[in-house]
Amino acid sequence: MKKPMKTTLAMLGATGLIALAGCSAEAEPAATVSNGDAQDVSIAVFNGWPEGEAVSHLWAAVLEDEGYNVSLEYADVATVFTGLSAGDYDMNMDVWLPGTHATYVEKYGDDIVDLGAWNTEASLTVAVNEDAPIDSLAELAANGDLFGNRIVGIEPGAGLTAITQDAVMPSYGLDGFELTTSSTAGMLAELTAATDAGENIAVTLWHPHWAYAAFPIKDLADPEGALGEAEGLHSFSRTAFSDDFPTLNDWVTGFTMDSAALDSLQNDMFGSGADASDYDQIVADWIAENQDWVDTLTA
Repeated sequence: MKKPMKTTLAMLGATGLIALAGCSAEAEPAATVSNGDAQDVSIAVFNGWPEGEAVSHLWAAVLEDEGYNVSLEYADVATVFTGLSAGDYDMNMDVWLPGTHATYVEKYGDDIVDLGAWNTEASLTVAVNEDAPIDSLAELAANGDLFGNRIVGIEPGAGLTAITQDAVMPSYGLDGFELTTSSTAGMLAELTAATDAGENIAVTLWHPHWAYAAFPIKDLADPEGALGEAEGLHSFSRTAFSDDFPTLNDWVTGFTMDSAALDSLQNDMFGSGADASDYDQIVADWIAENQDWVDTLTA
């Protein structure tokens, strides 16, 4: 009768030892906070979208106090949707629906989860300097020379850019206009220069935005409704988010913030000319001034 073969270290060799070690070692469990959620959470933030930046910084501060490790990951809109659908980010808190980001949600909808709207008072606009001699988009084409026949836009991939190109300009006969695109920061720099110099300027903008408190500007009426109706600001997550963060998932789905509170936080962060390195302290001060409301976020 053949004796059973003994496995020796010499017979296993290096490769076998590594394999045995891998089989016997147990994977380290993911760190958790006291409520059982995973400890590390990433929030994707759209570049140049201050309402999303403000609310993300707010939640980062709240969650750090609850024991989470929060990373804010800045990226362009398309990159955020791609990363969220691939599970590279845990959530984003600045998806505009039903209009602005509809094409992205349609494309990635099977791989991301809508956690609901936390604000329903957002809107897209074209704004001009307050003393401009027009009050409506319907007057812009006839006064193009006053504005250099251009509208100053934001990022090329932004939903607002697409809506301005595909709906606003055709609706108001602005085929002789140029829509310049670069970044939100670039648009704001041009807005600053024009209003400081007392010159006319037309820019793509939106509510809620701190620029309305910082610059002498007004919205042009949109009688054709080309910019769409009021929109909701939604939070979206990766598909397994609720499994890894059941408590945080409940907090975010129940979260609401009206425009007055959001404007207050935005103005503190961006309207005073503060540097990004000051945001953590500004948010901490804002939380202290609004502590009763902030406490409800995790109640």
